[in-house]
Amino acid sequence: MEQPVPNDDATRDRRRAALYVAPFLLVGLFNLVILLRWGVDPLWAFAILPPILAVTTIAWVAFRHGFDRQPHQPDTHRK
Repeated sequence: MEQPVPNDDATRDRRRAALYVAPFLLVGLFNLVILLRWGVDPLWAFAILPPILAVTTIAWVAFRHGFDRQPHQPDTHRK
């Protein structure tokens, strides 16, 4: 079996999604660092890490598959 060759659109979509999501991930990680520096118990500070990563992953998937683009025009030939 041959491996499918990724096209430029897929690569561009992944890169675009990463660029859109990166600021939110950085803000979340910066918040984590501030909590650790503030003196919060590390266990409680890292309790916010899974939601940060989960929301970032969901956002990446959404941007990757183009939720921000207009939907395709309906097929006018269907009856």
